[in-house]
Amino acid sequence: MLVSLDKTISLINEGKVLHIAADDSLLSQLPKGNWIGGTTPYFISEEGGMLTKDKLFVNEIDFAEEIRIDSYGKYNVFQVVDDCYDNGLTMIILPFGSEVLAKYAKEAPEVEELLMHPIVGWVSGLDLNVGGEAKVYDGKTGESYTDKAVVMYMKLPDDKSAMINIVNIFEDDKTDAAITFPDNTLSVTGCKVNGQDVNFADYIAKKGIDTQMPLVADYNGVFINTSIKEVGEGKVDLYAPVFKGVEYRFATHVSDYAKEFEKRINEAGAGSPFFSCNCILNYLYGNLEGQKTPPYAGPVTFGEVAYQLLNQTLVYCEIV
Repeated sequence: MLVSLDKTISLINEGKVLHIAADDSLLSQLPKGNWIGGTTPYFISEEGGMLTKDKLFVNEIDFAEEIRIDSYGKYNVFQVVDDCYDNGLTMIILPFGSEVLAKYAKEAPEVEELLMHPIVGWVSGLDLNVGGEAKVYDGKTGESYTDKAVVMYMKLPDDKSAMINIVNIFEDDKTDAAITFPDNTLSVTGCKVNGQDVNFADYIAKKGIDTQMPLVADYNGVFINTSIKEVGEGKVDLYAPVFKGVEYRFATHVSDYAKEFEKRINEAGAGSPFFSCNCILNYLYGNLEGQKTPPYAGPVTFGEVAYQLLNQTLVYCEIV
């Protein structure tokens, strides 16, 4: 829910356990307490998509028997798998453009223990019209970071469990060429297209590919996106990494984001997710300002986490 600064401070002072997303000008005014947060001025609210620096999006976590809050740098970020509760939910927020995010993005799929624990979260961002730094906040200490991840561990009652899902409006175009990459990387030069060595940037230019459509990999029927950040001279930068040996294709074109989201949301059939987030690329490319995506409301993010880093998806979590 979007609430005022005074209301958020009141909830913290009452001892509530909270997840908070807001502009840094608001997060920096919050007192210490049982909360973690990240910066973004973009939201999908109950009233629709919007940019606001006057309100904070707050999720109250009233289902946890106990919680712990910690922060991690690039050298120990995967300690999260050791620190999780046996029956719990872990929420992680990582700052956009940070080395800890790059580390998590490239290596998370290779950490087998990661899939043993429900991990959900997002990448904090900034106002694209103004610039600045993405930050995360450890409410327990009151510290903010541009180079660490903050994590909240939530212990669930024995009769409850966390279910993490994604809504992805993209599918791979089976008629398109299959693309593979030689390394796990966020910056691509060479690749193989239908087994032939090519420069990826040249391939995109020659084919006239719409880079608002992500690369898509089919993981046993689950489509995972990798979005194009920038096509440069002989090099392509990505918002999430491609992985060695995985077969990618560009997504089938989506002409009406809002309509396609409505369709996929109805198919997902979620009840009352306690947390959701939607990608800034969906917000921008899909013109989601003013658009609603019920029952999903939450921050618009610079990357989503459902175990691993995702792009151009809506991620949500239910406690069942």
